[in-house]
Amino acid sequence: MAEQNTSIITRFAPSPTGFLHIGGARTALFNWLFARSRGGTFLLRIEDTDRKRSTKEAIDAIYDGLKWLGLDWDGEPVSQSSRRARHVEVAQALLDKGLAYRCYASPEELQAMREAQRAEGKPMRYDGRWRDRDASEAPEGVTPVIRFKAPKDGESRIDDIVQGTVTVANTELDDMVLLRADGTPTYMLSVVVDDHDMGITHVVRGDDHFTNAFRQFQLFKALGWSVPAQAHVPLIHGPDGAKLSKRHGALGVDAYRDMGYLPEAIRNYLLRLGWGHGDAEIISDAEAREWFTLEAIGRAPARFDFAKLENLNGHYIRNADDAALIERARPFVEDRLGRALTEAEMARFGSAIPGLKERAKTLVELAENALFYFAKRPLAFTAKAMKLLTDEARSLLGDLAALLDKIESWAEPELEAEVRRFAEDRGLGLGKVAQPLRAALTGSTTSPGIFEVLAVLGRAESLARLSDCAQAQAGEEKIA
Repeated sequence: MAEQNTSIITRFAPSPTGFLHIGGARTALFNWLFARSRGGTFLLRIEDTDRKRSTKEAIDAIYDGLKWLGLDWDGEPVSQSSRRARHVEVAQALLDKGLAYRCYASPEELQAMREAQRAEGKPMRYDGRWRDRDASEAPEGVTPVIRFKAPKDGESRIDDIVQGTVTVANTELDDMVLLRADGTPTYMLSVVVDDHDMGITHVVRGDDHFTNAFRQFQLFKALGWSVPAQAHVPLIHGPDGAKLSKRHGALGVDAYRDMGYLPEAIRNYLLRLGWGHGDAEIISDAEAREWFTLEAIGRAPARFDFAKLENLNGHYIRNADDAALIERARPFVEDRLGRALTEAEMARFGSAIPGLKERAKTLVELAENALFYFAKRPLAFTAKAMKLLTDEARSLLGDLAALLDKIESWAEPELEAEVRRFAEDRGLGLGKVAQPLRAALTGSTTSPGIFEVLAVLGRAESLARLSDCAQAQAGEEKIA
C-alpha cells in the first residue's frame, strides 16, 4: 500500500459542453484512485468558462456519470464561472507588475497577421505587436484584451510523471490572452488560478493538454506559485489505432449504463486502459487502491476494445450478488415488457438469476434472455421454434405433460430424471424430447438448460404452456 499522504489533492475538471465521455471517465478514475489510495482529496471542478456552450444538462450528466461509476468527490463541486472576479483580480495583479499588457489589435488585424504567417509557412502565433507599445497609441473603438507577457529567453521544462522530462523553448510560446475584450477570463488563466486556490498538488489529465501545460507553467512561475506535479496520460484510441470515435466506443458514460454494463466492470476496464499491474486483468477496487501509481501509466495510447469490455462485464455479472443483480437488471426487463414485474414474477426472477447470469455479458442480454419467463400465454414462437412443434411433437409433449403432472417434487434433478426416462421409454434420444420441450416452454430454440427452465417456471406455468402447445394445431400460434 502506498504511503498515506493527506496533502495530496487531485481534481477532475470537465467542460460541460456535452456528455461525460469514456476518456473523461478514465481521467476522473485515475485522479480519484491516486487521491483515494493515498488518503488524499479528490475535487470536482466544472470548467464552464465557455458560457454559450455550457449547459445544465451537461453538468447534470457529469454528476450522474461520476456517481454511477462510484467516483465520489470531496466537498461541493466548484463552478469555474462563479470565480470570475478572482480570475480578473489575478489578471489585474499581473498588469500592475508589468507581467501582462493591453493588446489593442483588432480581429481583422490579427486575421491578417495569421494569413501572412500561413503564407510564409510560419507557425501561427501572436507576434507581440502591443507588447511594448504605450496605450496612448491605441486606436479608437478597440477594446483591448489582456495578454500575458511571456518570457522570451530560456526554456520551460516540465518533469512529467508519465511523459518524462520535456522542454520547450520560450520563443515557441506566444503571449496568450488572459482576459477577453468583454472582460471574461480565458480558460488558461482560470485553470491556473483555480488549481492554485484549490491547492491542487497533482494535475492528471489527457496529453492533449500538454501544450497548455507549458503556458500554464509560465503563468504559475510569473505569479510566484508552486507548479503542481504533472501527469499527462495518452489518449484512448480505437482498436485500429485511430483516434477514438463513436464507432470505437467514444460514447457517454450514460450510454454504457444503457447498454447494460456494470460500473465496477467499467472501472476495471478503464483502469487497464494504459495502466497495468503485472498480468492482472481482474482488479478489485481494493487492489486498485493498493497498486495504483501514476508512474505505471504507459506512454503509448491505449486501445479500446468492446469485445474485451464485454468479456470483463460478463465476469462481473457472473460474480455479482444475485439480489443486487436482480435490482440492476429489473429496469431492463420491465422496459422491454412495457410493465412492472409482479411480486410472483420477481420471485421467479430470483429463481432464474443464477442460470441467467452465467450466460450474459450485459444486463441487456440478461434481460432479453429472461423475457420468456414473464411472457403472457399463449406464447409467441420464433420461426425456428415453430419448425420443431410438429403435430407429432405436440402429441409427444401432451404425453410428457401428463407424466410430469404426477411427480411429487418439481425440482431440477427429479424433472431431469423423469424426462430422460420418458425419452428412453419412447426409444428417443433426449434431444428429440428436449428440443420441442424448449420451444413449447420458451417460444425459442435457445434458453438456459431445459430442466432449469422447468424448475424456474414452476409446475403450474410449465404445464399450462405445454397444454397450450399440445392443444393447438401446427401453425396456429403467434409468430414472434
